[in-house]
Amino acid sequence: MPYVLISTQIRLEAGPTMVGDEHSDPHLMSILGATKRSMLGNNFCEYYVNDAPRVVLDKLESLGYRVVSMTGVGQTLVWCLHRE
Repeated sequence: MPYVLISTQIRLEAGPTMVGDEHSDPHLMSILGATKRSMLGNNFCEYYVNDAPRVVLDKLESLGYRVVSMTGVGQTLVWCLHRE
């Protein structure tokens, strides 16, 4: 998968960080130390790590990913990364 979205709530900038959806690459999720979970009321799963977004961004950079864009959506921070 060449694209990855990560996000966190502004009040949780120290973690946890959402690093993938239920269709994300399991190998990449394993490298990041992510666990799959479903929040109460959602009919889908997401991968989370307890690391701060900065730590996740450092790990993804070491794997060849680069930040394409970053934005704030309401109370959520979102980064889009791409790997060539």
